[in-house]
Amino acid sequence: MSALEWFAHKALGGGIYWIQERFYESGNRANIWLFAEVAVHGAEAGALQRGDNYEAVTWLSDREVVRPPGPGWTARSFRVQPVQPTHVLQEGDVISLGDRQLTVMHMPGHSRGSICLHDRDRKILFSGDVVYDGSMIDWLPYSRISDYVASCERLIELVDRGLVEKVLPGHFNTFGAERLYRLASNYIEKAGVCHKVSTCAMRSIASLALRVTNSRLTS
Repeated sequence: MSALEWFAHKALGGGIYWIQERFYESGNRANIWLFAEVAVHGAEAGALQRGDNYEAVTWLSDREVVRPPGPGWTARSFRVQPVQPTHVLQEGDVISLGDRQLTVMHMPGHSRGSICLHDRDRKILFSGDVVYDGSMIDWLPYSRISDYVASCERLIELVDRGLVEKVLPGHFNTFGAERLYRLASNYIEKAGVCHKVSTCAMRSIASLALRVTNSRLTS
């Protein structure tokens, strides 16, 4: 199935396109393999090449699928498609978009390959899953609280140095520097012993569930 078949799209003008996945209603998208150019941080390049359901945290149920992509398709049989990255990113790399330059910031914690993209000239931060206006998830198999704390400290430094005015996250609404500072500070403050113990328990349960699901898919 091609990208044109999987996605509905239309031009909105000014070089902006509206794109919607036809089959899957969720905040997450698992069809990166449909694109000609794929960039990923080096820490997760291997998982992308393998099509690793475990590291991709593949929890998918039939109720999330609006309509099956093909006859006999079920969520239980879904596999992340292996894809060869065309760009393996590292800290400090610069992605040139012509009139816009985005600097790669490796921000592990949520996952080991999490990144932010920083438009220094416009003081915009594309934060992905690193930070958004909601509860930050740090209990996935490759989440690490100590890494997340270090990443949040970097976010605070960006605000203190006046390098960010607007944040465009991977989930929920955009927000400004003051909210970014508060979200990062709140995470650091709560990352004590009790949080670490409860998160460790949640990570163990999530990892076990993913291992069981992944073994079913590969058997």
